[in-house]
Amino acid sequence: MPLIGEYAKRFGVYDSLPNYLSYSLGAGETTVLRMVTAYSMFANGGKRVTSTLIDRIQDRYGRTIYKHDQRECRACDAKKWENQPEPGLIDRREQVLDPLTVYQITSIMEGVIQRGTATAVKEVGKPIAGKTGTTNDEKDAWFIGFTPDLAVGVYMGYDKPRHLGRNATGGHLSAPIAKDFFKAALADKPAMPFRVPPGIKRIRVDPKTGQRAGPGTQSAILEAFKPGTAPPDNNTLVGMGDSGTTGVSPEADSAVRRGGLY
Repeated sequence: MPLIGEYAKRFGVYDSLPNYLSYSLGAGETTVLRMVTAYSMFANGGKRVTSTLIDRIQDRYGRTIYKHDQRECRACDAKKWENQPEPGLIDRREQVLDPLTVYQITSIMEGVIQRGTATAVKEVGKPIAGKTGTTNDEKDAWFIGFTPDLAVGVYMGYDKPRHLGRNATGGHLSAPIAKDFFKAALADKPAMPFRVPPGIKRIRVDPKTGQRAGPGTQSAILEAFKPGTAPPDNNTLVGMGDSGTTGVSPEADSAVRRGGLY
């Protein structure tokens, strides 16, 4: 729990997470703004995002007296264009999570849209990742989704929590609202895939076994792996000898032979 609490604080979801196991499943309360801010950090590769309601303030003469964006641009004050290179922004924001881990989580949440609890959003037809959420007794319904450029949060519930209705889940209530928003917001935007950071390997995996999919596996999905963590090319099923049939991993085989997984 201390590690989970540290990540929750790092992403700004909670200021201080109590060390109760139920909080690892979302038993605590937070706000839509905090959740969208946290998911925005996945969208931009794990760099710190600070939420704001004001982007910039100018005085009566058009001079900027406040701007939220703190990225440095050393060549943005040129008097005129003289065929010089386009200025670049220097991003010094904190890296709150390893980009490889960020992409793995993003890939998993793309699966939520493609074959999980938020398939309603799949209708948008563009790369979107996200997660639904439903609290106990169907009192709150959530969906947070993001593209490489946009993060959206939808929350449904009463000021005084009470049952929303049968099957009132994040996938049934909140995700369709997000779908309609994404459709309008991305209508004239090209489909932009999430950037795969160097080092990530995308491998076809059999979702039933977690191992590499064979040529004839119809239900294979692409999963993202860090260096050295990809499943081996071949494993044997427990009790099948060296048949070469794709099955459980050596770790699982060893655990079963020792008497169990726990």
